[in-house]
Amino acid sequence: MPRGWSKHDETMYEAIKESSLDRGMDEGRAQEIAARTVNKNRRLEGRSANKHTQGTGNPHSGYEDRTRDELYNIAKKKNIPGRSKMDKQQLVAALRET
Repeated sequence: MPRGWSKHDETMYEAIKESSLDRGMDEGRAQEIAARTVNKNRRLEGRSANKHTQGTGNPHSGYEDRTRDELYNIAKKKNIPGRSKMDKQQLVAALRET
């Protein structure tokens, strides 16, 4: 199990994985779902190492529906200069220009 997981996290992981397997999912997919679920709970409880999201949000949603951190991460991938000093609206405008 990953470092930092409690016994409760490990138990939850195993239960979710077994449930997924019982529903006919393959082993890899069951492990992924279980790990993502446990990590989401850890993040929501403030127990994960990263306080800010490292992701870019739902790719099917518009820029306005994403957080400033998610927009920043997208701008970083696109190498937009000055992104660290931009607020959410400025990031949206800069991303739309690219």
